[in-house]
Amino acid sequence: MERNELYPVFLKVNQLDVLIVGGGNVGLEKLSFLLKSSPNARVEVIALEFLDELKTLASQHPNVTLTQKAYEKTDLEQRHFVIGCTDNLDVNLQINQDAKAKHLLVNIADTPDQCDFYLGGIVTKGHVKMAISTNGKSPTTAKRLRQFLEDVIPDNITDFVSNLNQYRATIKGDFQDKVDALNKITEDLVKKTK
Repeated sequence: MERNELYPVFLKVNQLDVLIVGGGNVGLEKLSFLLKSSPNARVEVIALEFLDELKTLASQHPNVTLTQKAYEKTDLEQRHFVIGCTDNLDVNLQINQDAKAKHLLVNIADTPDQCDFYLGGIVTKGHVKMAISTNGKSPTTAKRLRQFLEDVIPDNITDFVSNLNQYRATIKGDFQDKVDALNKITEDLVKKTK
C-alpha cells in the first residue's frame, strides 16, 4: 500500500514572500486559495496577461501585486516559495528547475511530480484550521471531506479554544502536567459525543 509521506505545515504567508507565475484560471484558483485562508498573504503574481477576475481579487488585497511581464529567473529573488501555473509546460518546468537551484519550495500546478507541496483542502472555523490532503490523488475527495467537516464542526469552536487557552494559562506544573489536565477536559467531550 502506498503511503502518504506529506507532512502538514501551517505557513504564516502574511510574513512570507510568495510568487505565483500565471494569470489565468489556475493562477486565479491558487491566489483565491491562499487569500481565502490568509487574506493578508504577501503575493506577487507575474503573467503576460491577467483574467479580469484575478485583477479584481488582487485589487481587494493590498499585499497582492500584479506584474505584467514574462517570467525570468531573477523573479525568484527574495522568495520563500513559488507556484508555477502558466499555460506553457516548458515555462512551468523552467520555474521548477530554477526554484530547485535556489532551494525554494515549488508547486507546479497539475504536475504532482514537480511539486514539493500541494495546496490541500482547508477547513477554517475561527481559530481552528485543518488541512486535508489526498496526496494529490483526488482533489474531489478533499473537497467533500472539507464540506463535511465544515458542517460538523460547530461555529462556536472558537469559544471552546479560547476557554481552553485561558484554562491552560492557569495550570501549574511542567509540560506533561498541562497535557494531562487538558486531555482530561477534552476526553469528556469525546465521551459525550459517543
